[in-house]
Amino acid sequence: MGVESVRVVFTKWGGGQHWESVGRVLGEDECGTWVGGVRGRRLSRPGHDVVLPYGTAMLVPADSGFVACFNEPRDGADAAGCSTYVDITTVPQWGNGAVTMVDLDLDVVQRWSGEVEVHDEDEFAEHQESLGYPEEVVALAERSCADVRRAVEAGDAPFDGRANAWLERLTELT
Repeated sequence: MGVESVRVVFTKWGGGQHWESVGRVLGEDECGTWVGGVRGRRLSRPGHDVVLPYGTAMLVPADSGFVACFNEPRDGADAAGCSTYVDITTVPQWGNGAVTMVDLDLDVVQRWSGEVEVHDEDEFAEHQESLGYPEEVVALAERSCADVRRAVEAGDAPFDGRANAWLERLTELT
């Protein structure tokens, strides 16, 4: 069985462009679909182009408002700044060789030390006004952020170490 490529497309509310990359569908489990990003994967958005020197295993849940990226542990200049980076989003939608979701600004970040932080609360507040987030989208983002933070801190699925097996699968494919 071959590994299917998929475009990973994050937009902003109202259809504005945000981050886009290409990954490989690694498989599925009860948490969702796992998409691998190989070392040297390019992330791009208007005005920015980034090449990641480490691999990632991204979880795309079937019916939750987040996408979680688990970074390959590496040393030195090729190391990611955190072990886990979770974008709070609308529920991801699959179709036409892509998975697409709206980035709702809030991010839950787990450092390699285990410390958990929420980032971009100021941007979320600003975009509620400037981009006109509907009340139900604000409520989804706040609920998703709180739920994800609790799960990361508790080590609950999918933040229970299962991403390591998907990172190993990605390594086997490269």
